[in-house]
Amino acid sequence: MNSMSASAKLPQRGAKTIFSVTSGNFLEMYDFMVFGYYATAIAKTFFPGTNPFASLMLTLMTFGAGFLMRPLGAIVLGAYIDHHGRRKGLLLTLGLMALGTLTIACIPGYATLGIAAPILILLGRLLQGFSAGVELGGVSVYLAEVAPKNRKGFYVSWQSGSQQVAVIFAALLGLMLNHLLSRDQVTEWGWRIPFVVGCLIVPFLFWIRRMLEETEAFSKRTHHPSMKEIMRSVAGHWALVLAGMLIVVTTTVMFYMITAFTPTFGKTVLMMSDRQSFLVTMAVGISNLFWLPVMGAFSDRVGRRPLLLFFTLLMVFTAWPSLRWLVKDASFDHLLEVELWLSFMYAGYNGAMVVYLTEVMPVQLRASGFSMAYSLATALFGGFTPAVCSYLIHVTGDKSMPGVWLTLSALCGLAGALMIPRLLKQYQAEQAAPAVNALHTGSGG
Repeated sequence: MNSMSASAKLPQRGAKTIFSVTSGNFLEMYDFMVFGYYATAIAKTFFPGTNPFASLMLTLMTFGAGFLMRPLGAIVLGAYIDHHGRRKGLLLTLGLMALGTLTIACIPGYATLGIAAPILILLGRLLQGFSAGVELGGVSVYLAEVAPKNRKGFYVSWQSGSQQVAVIFAALLGLMLNHLLSRDQVTEWGWRIPFVVGCLIVPFLFWIRRMLEETEAFSKRTHHPSMKEIMRSVAGHWALVLAGMLIVVTTTVMFYMITAFTPTFGKTVLMMSDRQSFLVTMAVGISNLFWLPVMGAFSDRVGRRPLLLFFTLLMVFTAWPSLRWLVKDASFDHLLEVELWLSFMYAGYNGAMVVYLTEVMPVQLRASGFSMAYSLATALFGGFTPAVCSYLIHVTGDKSMPGVWLTLSALCGLAGALMIPRLLKQYQAEQAAPAVNALHTGSGG
């Protein structure tokens, strides 16, 4: 009877843990999404000018600039988490993200503050990026360390799943604002409402995260490395971190393409209404939320690498043709179909990739190594996806150019997935060599 009772409580406890740890991840992604969703309104508020394209590009570059702080956040905050614990680190990142969001919500526009307005917005984005540099890593590592051995893929998939809840919530809020307010009202002040909402839910998220317990894997470790030791270890595994970065490039480019860039692409490129663009974005979030845990659980059965190899090849052969088909006959239905296909490939790949990255990183730098690989990929590729896609379309006149960008990102993921096993064998051989030498030395003595 007692064993039955204990087993009955396990799923409930697991669900509570997943909800508690991913709640802050929801806020991190929500804040990033709303900035991308309201890029055109933010451009008019903080980057006014006679050239609408230039204003939009400045806003998208500011969106991307937040990602440049991620590698720094990955090192500084990742070392903090690896030294002080997963729980303390998750509380710290939530506080920093909240401060950056509050800055963006409250700063007056260019008409009031002049050049100081865009500078302050940039600082808010940089603070958000610094925090986000380790948020994903901290959440993923926590879930991987508390998950049952045969369910790590399913548990860790909810790190990305919480992001999809943020996408859906932000899209629903966008639909509501466009229904209640006129376009001019949204452009003038309505775009600030989603940021204010993000600030209002912070106290609730702090309360939830304060109830988290430290992971058993971290508590059992007798030595918690200092930042200097962690930095040295990351440098010693630089090739593994770069290979990890390559497999993340695919998922981060795909994610920001189908979520943050979709409203801008729908409105400014395909000339669809705000309502249509937000509906497609919401559908993508729902699709992602369904497929991520399914594919995470599937990776627990068939392994991580088979899914990584399969979905990168699928992206290489279908991403650009899908975009070509869309722009030749642009419509709401076609945009929805293409985005849902991209969503399936993204979720199939990401459901295996995130947990794989936690598994290949050595335990002593699990949060730092994961966060560094993730943040480098996002800073150099994913975060600038909206800006790169807009620029490629503007320069070439080809509306399907985002498909080329997706194909290149898939090739990066394929290369990383092929490199990592060889690198792991190399590191294992290097670690075994001193022990073998010591054994021979002892025998000779």
